[in-house]
Amino acid sequence: MAKLFTLAEISEHNTNKDCWLLINGKVYDVTKFLEDHPGGDEVLVNATGKDATDDFEDVAHSATAKAMLEEFYVGDINSSTIPTKNQYAPPKLANNNQNKTSEFIIKILQFLVPLIILGVALGIRVYTKSSA
Repeated sequence: MAKLFTLAEISEHNTNKDCWLLINGKVYDVTKFLEDHPGGDEVLVNATGKDATDDFEDVAHSATAKAMLEEFYVGDINSSTIPTKNQYAPPKLANNNQNKTSEFIIKILQFLVPLIILGVALGIRVYTKSSA
């Protein structure tokens, strides 16, 4: 029967001298493989202390690499020690059935008021030049 480990126990093995990974609910002691890992030992050490399943699957390891895992298998995770992932839920927006006329008027005024001010300024300039 496989030995059960808690996430806290697995998290203690987080150095390049003692490196355990949690992948698909199984615990692997990959310390001996650190020097041979094609991505370098830092990649493996950075994946310690958490569920590294996504990190492992994102790289799309070969069937050979997945078979190599069995060589490093030391036990399983006690699933009750893994914190649950919170799903992101976007905030609910209020139903905006307000009258859009006021927004439209504001946008027109934001465009027209500066044009009117510019027109008045040019008119005053032309009037004062022709008067002088």
